[in-house]
Amino acid sequence: MPWFCFSVQIGVYGSGANDSAAKTIKKILDDVDIKSFAISSKSKARQVDCVIVLGGDKGVRNYFHRTFDSTLPVLGITEGESSGFLAQVDLREFSSYANILKKQNYTVEEVPRLGVKIDGKNVYPILNDVAVFSSKSAMLMEHTLRVNGEEVWHDNSDGIIVSTPIGSSAYSMSAGGPVIFQDSSVFEIISVNSLDVTRRPIIVSNTSAIEIDDISARLHCEVVLDGLDRYKVDKMVECSQFFPPAKIIRLKKDSTAISALAKKVHLAEELLSMPPSAKLLLKTLEYEGALTQKDLANKTLLPDRTVRLALSHLLKKGYVKKKISIRDARQKIYEISKIE
Repeated sequence: MPWFCFSVQIGVYGSGANDSAAKTIKKILDDVDIKSFAISSKSKARQVDCVIVLGGDKGVRNYFHRTFDSTLPVLGITEGESSGFLAQVDLREFSSYANILKKQNYTVEEVPRLGVKIDGKNVYPILNDVAVFSSKSAMLMEHTLRVNGEEVWHDNSDGIIVSTPIGSSAYSMSAGGPVIFQDSSVFEIISVNSLDVTRRPIIVSNTSAIEIDDISARLHCEVVLDGLDRYKVDKMVECSQFFPPAKIIRLKKDSTAISALAKKVHLAEELLSMPPSAKLLLKTLEYEGALTQKDLANKTLLPDRTVRLALSHLLKKGYVKKKISIRDARQKIYEISKIE
């Protein structure tokens, strides 16, 4: 899918699905005398001072997946979706922040990234987590974990997750891992449903070299990057800190990663009694953004009836909201509600 950017001092980055939002952003920038023009994703953006990325947290992750150069600070914009760790400004309120961007009177937070090698081949660096699982669910995977060359465990489990601090409140938290403050200089490693009942998540320095070796299962195994792309793995996955880190613009005093984390921890406490199917839908919506009921069934592989019941529960509790699709008025789409 083509990507584009308006660039003089401020760039705007989004997919074709964000065309309407991009026009809105451009008009607001024009109103404060910031010129802009469109370029492709392969174009160099050396002239801009920062980049506005549309599409919420998912859009920000996609942006950093496509560029190894993260020297430019990024402002993530949501479009009626739940605010997150990476994108915390809604399109509807963006005009009130345009002059702040013009004056560059904002805070920039550095978000660590994980560099990943699969069977010795580099793939793009990730922001949240690296997960290794059997290609078929409910099938054990055997692996050896090494940190800085020393064996930590040899395990049989559903899989293993390596997470950054910002990813610690996502998939790894659902798997029982601790939530880590973003400014902590660590990564966490979680064995998912290990046969060893004493197995616990571990925390390692972010300078560590992490190796998941001797990977095997009855079927082939896969590496899932930031919950998006899947790669087949034959034997080994290597993870280490990637430089430079991602730079995220914060415009609100109360929109730091810590405040978002506090909201998420509160939500996590409320989710303990939630049905597993509802938790899976929430996790899918968090990673994928707004989806139709059919999309949710396809991505989660849950029966249609189970998806309907789970959505009904989430709507009743206020965790998810329903709206009419802009592209097709016959379609209803679901997204995570903002947690105040």
